[in-house]
Amino acid sequence: MFPDDPLKVSQLFLSLLGTRIHTHYRDRIPQDGAILVVGNHRSFMDAPLLMTAVQRPIRFACHHYMGEVPVLREMVTKLGCFPLGSPDQRQQSFFQKASQLLQLQQTVGVFPEGAQPMVQPTLPEKMGDFQRGFAHLALRAPIANLAILPVAIASHQESTNAAVPLRMLSLVDPSEPLFDQPGWHPMIVYQQVSVLIGRPYWIKRSQRADYQGKQARSLVAEITNECHAEIAQLLTQGCY
Repeated sequence: MFPDDPLKVSQLFLSLLGTRIHTHYRDRIPQDGAILVVGNHRSFMDAPLLMTAVQRPIRFACHHYMGEVPVLREMVTKLGCFPLGSPDQRQQSFFQKASQLLQLQQTVGVFPEGAQPMVQPTLPEKMGDFQRGFAHLALRAPIANLAILPVAIASHQESTNAAVPLRMLSLVDPSEPLFDQPGWHPMIVYQQVSVLIGRPYWIKRSQRADYQGKQARSLVAEITNECHAEIAQLLTQGCY
């Protein structure tokens, strides 16, 4: 029987798969307060991998369809993930749930690349553009001493398998255009991987005060770009 603690579930899951993990710069992880973990994303293993590396449960936001597919739904629930709402409620449900968790001093995780690298995987050292929702969340959440923690997942050895036809997933979530194509949803399994912890980005009170009007857009872009650049640099270092 699987344990109820998401961290223990993650550790057991990776142990059963025989994944070897090397964690670097663990001393950069803040020991107190709410943390928003931001990472690159290529595999269904990324959430349990980051929990194991950071050594704490992380409440990850995940794609809407993961809460609709029966077996997958039970899996993400065990890991403590919260599926995003339907398209018309997605943004609102994300901000509401994630903000509540952060106010409870929990660690929240976001993969800003979205679903595309899961459906159309790239090389381990490559990373797509970041969506900016996590930066908006960090500035909106009424929390003192909030840290954004950029983390890079650098795969050294992996295998890619076919999981499920993409058009089958479109029956569950017809709103996702990535599912409206032939082929299979790939499933990347890490055999050996490095997790590199970046330097935390602390949200300042002055930034929250500036989060309005035209200043808000430039501030959100600045935070997004800094986190993207930090993870990109760590990936270059990790994918040797």
